[in-house]
Amino acid sequence: MTFDKNATAEEAAVDGRMHTLAAHGATTLFVLLWSGGAIFSRWGLAHASPFAFLTLRFVIALAVLVAIGLVRRRLLPARGTRCRVAMTGLLMIGGYSICYLLALDHGMTPGVLATVLGVQPILTLLWMERRVSVGRLAGLGLALGGLAMIVANSLLAAKLSAAGLLCALAALASMTVGAILQKRIRQAPVEILPLQYTVALGMCLLCLPFQPFTFERTLGFLIPLLWMGLVISVVATLLFYRLIRAGNLVNVTSLFYLVPPGTAMLDYLVLGNRLAPSSLLGMAGVLGGLALVFRAEKDRQRQSASAG
Repeated sequence: MTFDKNATAEEAAVDGRMHTLAAHGATTLFVLLWSGGAIFSRWGLAHASPFAFLTLRFVIALAVLVAIGLVRRRLLPARGTRCRVAMTGLLMIGGYSICYLLALDHGMTPGVLATVLGVQPILTLLWMERRVSVGRLAGLGLALGGLAMIVANSLLAAKLSAAGLLCALAALASMTVGAILQKRIRQAPVEILPLQYTVALGMCLLCLPFQPFTFERTLGFLIPLLWMGLVISVVATLLFYRLIRAGNLVNVTSLFYLVPPGTAMLDYLVLGNRLAPSSLLGMAGVLGGLALVFRAEKDRQRQSASAG
């Protein structure tokens, strides 16, 4: 009997380690894929107008998600949740993507936009957690400072406009509120994304009469379009939604601090663009800040468990 208990304990420990490895693997894959999205977007937008690229990207993503839904024989979320799912898609996919593009179109540099959006985990922490840990807040602040150092050149070159700043703040609000709403949805991501991308595509179509719609029929347009439509809009988004569903929302959204460093590293490894010393120091700040965030959360869970 003792042998059986020991075996059961060992199996549980192995299962726990496997679960941890799978979670770390999903997180790493998400950060790598999302980091590459900036490079492919920059490539694609050199051959297409922004709204043409975004609309066609959503068309491809929706076609794949509908095909998956037909195979699974389920295209819509559960009854009673469809309005909430649609509203979440309106904010988190449609509203965020459109406001992001409009902010860039009104002169907001990518670095400034990344810094504005970097406030999201701090807002999520203040909104979601009643007792704000000083360690977690300090970690997010350090990570945000590191992010600002990585994009320092873009910040210095920025010429802010009222319209660009409003669009950036709208993108921040859309992602923050959308992520909080998404956390409350308990259905599998593959069951809700078709409706959400339908809403997002509808928003793009409403904007098209007021925006240029041009693209070049070249591989320089097709390859990044397919990458963004399939890999980012489907695979990476499914991973992101799974992470939101399974983890602490502040921890998950703080992973976006890793995207600019990841993009900078890929830019160096793939395109050969050297990293500035300030970027390297900023990466250290991001990693140190996130280490504080996750450590403070573990300490909080440990204290809650001991108190219970």
